[in-house]
Amino acid sequence: MTPHELRARTKRFAVAVIRLHRSLPRSDEARVIGRQLLRSGTSIGANYRTACRPRSDADFIAKLGIVIEESDETAFWLELLVDAGVVAAKTVAEALDEVEQLIRIFVASRETARRSARARRLANRKREK
Repeated sequence: MTPHELRARTKRFAVAVIRLHRSLPRSDEARVIGRQLLRSGTSIGANYRTACRPRSDADFIAKLGIVIEESDETAFWLELLVDAGVVAAKTVAEALDEVEQLIRIFVASRETARRSARARRLANRKREK
């Protein structure tokens, strides 16, 4: 998956989270959890876009870490909505599946970036000797 495709995918996910938020019941707990979900779910795409314009390898890796944290937090809020009985599991099943896939993609990307950065550092050290 290219960075452009992943940016589009995270944007679609943000739109799905917005729509899910709109469909939540009008209870106090749904309002509180829903706001948290809305913040973390929409920030995944925004933070990924930022990660795509890094100043360095370390910056890219750090920003991907933020994307992973926001993705994991989003999964938590989705699970909490179900566990607290605010919504049925089928209501959030698609969003939960998507965010779990995104987490796996971002974790793999970060590990690849770490390996690549490490290999570049080693190559640079060998050239300097």
